[in-house]
Amino acid sequence: MAPSGIPASCPPSGGVAHPGVIETSPGVAAMTAFRTLDQVEVSGRRVLVRLDLNVPMKDGRVTDATRIERAAPTVVELADKGARVIVISHYGRPKGKADPSLSLAPLVEPLAAAVQRPVAFATDCVGPTAAAVVDALADGDVALLENLRFHAGEEANDPAFADALAELCDLYVDDAFSAAHRAHASIDGVARRRPAYAGRAMQAELDALGRALESPTRPVAAVVGGSKVSSKLDLLGNLVERVDVLAIGGGMANTFLFAKGVEIGASLAERDLAGTARSILGKAEAKGCEVLLAVDAVVAAELAPGVATSLVAVDAVPADAMILDVGPETVAMIADRLAGCRTLVWNGPLGAFETAPFDAGTSALARAAAELTDQGRLLTVAGGGDTVAALAHAGVLERFSYVSTAGGAFLEWLEGKDLPGVAVLRTPV
Repeated sequence: MAPSGIPASCPPSGGVAHPGVIETSPGVAAMTAFRTLDQVEVSGRRVLVRLDLNVPMKDGRVTDATRIERAAPTVVELADKGARVIVISHYGRPKGKADPSLSLAPLVEPLAAAVQRPVAFATDCVGPTAAAVVDALADGDVALLENLRFHAGEEANDPAFADALAELCDLYVDDAFSAAHRAHASIDGVARRRPAYAGRAMQAELDALGRALESPTRPVAAVVGGSKVSSKLDLLGNLVERVDVLAIGGGMANTFLFAKGVEIGASLAERDLAGTARSILGKAEAKGCEVLLAVDAVVAAELAPGVATSLVAVDAVPADAMILDVGPETVAMIADRLAGCRTLVWNGPLGAFETAPFDAGTSALARAAAELTDQGRLLTVAGGGDTVAALAHAGVLERFSYVSTAGGAFLEWLEGKDLPGVAVLRTPV
């Protein structure tokens, strides 16, 4: 079984948009300057479509086809317009060698069901075998090629492998934002050899993220949580320059509290990064970014279900206790700030949400943000594995404006990095 990278209860790569808040539909140009399907004629042309079909499988059968179903609209649109659609994807980590357990063959049937037409399959993604399947396609037909990572040239972005992929097509469409941070041959190389365009899911993702950070309606708030400051230094450094309000939660907030001289008891913290935390706070102050930290906390002697807990002021944490969630005053404080903002970017939980009752703070704030979204007062864009799981747990996944499940690509975007798979879509045709 190759991991899908997403919780079973969550939407797949490409995210989910809240109806009426962010919509990117055919004929509507996205805010970011990249090429879309609205700018190209595809009838009769061979179109190579990069998807991320890392779906969960067991015993050679797909157990959750949601990711495939959400990838279907771009394939259907291209086929309906008369393109000869050639779908490519990686799956798992075969390390450059063919591995039958990681074949894409079991995806043919669910892909055909999702696009409502037959899907041909090639047992290789390049060379004579792939070419034969592609050459047999008629206008409107769809083919799926074998796992890209069966070739070492994929992850190495080998020019010869990129050439081989390019020989199969006239146009290239990238609809796999979740892989956009990887400079692989099927993401970067082939896009430099053929006219390249964003698919509809990629377009929706880039439009949502553009509205959140590139050209947002201000004031802009960010909620950032997680266990370690060290894993989100670049993200925090980028956000303090872009947002007006930054709420920090989770274990990483303990490091900031410690850096400010607050006694945090036995709480998880990177005490050796206190100087870094103070530097980030100083940068935020210089940029006019208000940083919000907990004013009250739920503490316990250990992280375990059913453990005895106490609610204390954040400066009154017992020496033998751990901060495991924010308290209701903190939630109310952050929610009050969000009510005065127009845009919210969220990454990471405020507490140890996987273990009740330390999910309360994250869930309460998520519901408050969802309510503001429902009222049309706040555009909410969220992403990251723990974030998606936390929002699903709170029952508000469908109520946020846009939830990205792109994982690493979403985080690198928040860090201000130019993703290879996005950058190549901006180059002139």
